Amino acid sequence: MMLINPMLSDDRKLPYYIQLYDYFKKEILGGVLPAGTRLPSIRSLAAQLSISATPVELAYQQLVSEGFVTSRPRSGYIVQPMHAFSGAEAAGGPAERQGLQLTQAVLPITPRDPQQYAYDFHISKNDFSLFPYKIWRSLFQEQLANPDLLQYGDPQGEPALRGSIAAHLRQFRGLRCMPEQVVIGGDQHQLSSLLCHILPPGTRQLAIEDPGYHLLPSAFRRSGYEIIPVPLEEDGLNVEKLRSSGASAVYISPSHQFPCGMIMPIAKRHALLDWAVSAGSYIIEDDYDGEFRYHGRPVPSLQGLTENSPVVYMGSFAQSVAPALCVHYMVLPVSLLPVYRSLARELYLEHSASRLNQIALHYFLERGHFARHLRRMRLHYQKKHDSLLQAVQLYFGEQATVRGQGAGFHLLVRLHSSGNARLLADTAALAGIRVTPASYTWWEQREPHTPEFILGFGAIPGDRIRAGIRLLAEVWLKD
Repeated sequence: MMLINPMLSDDRKLPYYIQLYDYFKKEILGGVLPAGTRLPSIRSLAAQLSISATPVELAYQQLVSEGFVTSRPRSGYIVQPMHAFSGAEAAGGPAERQGLQLTQAVLPITPRDPQQYAYDFHISKNDFSLFPYKIWRSLFQEQLANPDLLQYGDPQGEPALRGSIAAHLRQFRGLRCMPEQVVIGGDQHQLSSLLCHILPPGTRQLAIEDPGYHLLPSAFRRSGYEIIPVPLEEDGLNVEKLRSSGASAVYISPSHQFPCGMIMPIAKRHALLDWAVSAGSYIIEDDYDGEFRYHGRPVPSLQGLTENSPVVYMGSFAQSVAPALCVHYMVLPVSLLPVYRSLARELYLEHSASRLNQIALHYFLERGHFARHLRRMRLHYQKKHDSLLQAVQLYFGEQATVRGQGAGFHLLVRLHSSGNARLLADTAALAGIRVTPASYTWWEQREPHTPEFILGFGAIPGDRIRAGIRLLAEVWLKD
C-alpha cells in the first residue's frame, strides 16, 4: 500500500470529508495513486488524521459514486483505471481563450392532466410548500418599478442573469464558463431548436441514451437529424457503440441518467470527451437535476473536466425554483459562439423569457436566496426520497427492485412479475394512485420483460407517501 498523507485544514468552510475527497481526486487524476492502489481502511485513516470515521467514509462514498475508486468485499477501496484523456486541450489554446471577451412512444401524463389523485406520484410536479413567496414577491415588485424592463431585452438573456448563472455554475457545478457563453430561453424546445442550427453542418446524426428523455432528440429529428439510440450499460452510455455509430453529436445525462439514475464514472467521461475531440463532435449534457443529490456531494459536471470543452451544457430553474418562471439556459462552447451570434442576427431573435422574471431571478441568486432555497429544498426532497424508498422496500420486499435512488425527483421501480405496465397503471389509477410506466422513455418502443414504473416524489405530501405505496402494493400484489 502506498503512503497516503493528506493534510487537513481546520477551515470550517471546507468540511473534512470534502478536503479528503478533493485530495484523493487530485492524486488519482495526477497519477500519484495509480489503478489498483488500495486506499487505507476507513478506521486506519481516521486514526492517522485524528478525526472520526464519518468524514473518511463520506469521502470514500463520493469517490465510489464518481467512479474514482471501487469498493470490494474484504479488499477495501481500490483505485479504478483512469482513461488517459488528453485531446480536449488541443481543441483551443490560450490565444483562443483570450479571444473570448467575455413522439416515438406514448407520452407521460403531463402536469396539465385535470384528473385528481389521492396519491399522486407525478414524475415532474414540484413541491411549493417551502417556496419563498415573500422574498420573490419583493424582488418582482422591485423590477416593476423599472419601466426599462418593459422594453425588448437581449435575445441571449439579460447580462446580469447570465453573469449570476455563470458564477453559480462555476461554484456549485464545476463548470468552466463565462457569462458570454450562457444563452437563456423560455423553454427547452426553443433552446433545442436553436442548437439544431448552431451545431456544425455536415453529418446530421444525433446519438441518444436509450432509454432517455425525448424532448431534445424529438426537436432534432424535426430539424432533419437522424436519431441513433445507443444502449446503456450499468455505468451509462455504451461509448464503444457510440464510436461506431457515426454520430456527429451525442445527448446524455451523465450526473443522474434519466430515467435509470446511474452516474457516469470519471473514466467513461474522459473516454466520451476523447471521442468528441477526435471526431470533431459535440456532447450535449443535460443536467436537469444535478443540484439534487441526497447522499454525498452533487456530482460535478462533464463540461468542467477540461478547458475549451466540446460540451453544450443545458440547465433550468424549472425544478430548482419553479417551472412557471420559464427560465432555461444552455452554456455553449467558445467555438460555437460566433455561429450563435450570426444566427441571432439572421433570425432577428428576441428575448423569449420574461425580462422581469430574469432580473428578479438575478437578484435571487446574487443576494444568496437561491443557495439557501436549494439547501432547504434538498433536505425536504431527501426526506421524501428516503420515505418513498423505505416504503417500496417495506411493502414490496423482494417482489420489486428499485433503481435511480440517491438523487433527482423519482425512483424507478421494476416489478418481478409479468403484466402489462399500462394496464397496471390504469388499475392503480382506479384506486386513486398515479404512476407512470417507464416504457415511454424507450426510443425504439421496446417493452421491458417485466413492468417498470417511474414514481415521482416531488409534489406528493410526505405524510401520504407510505400510505400510497401500501395501497399500491395491495392493488398490484393482491393475487
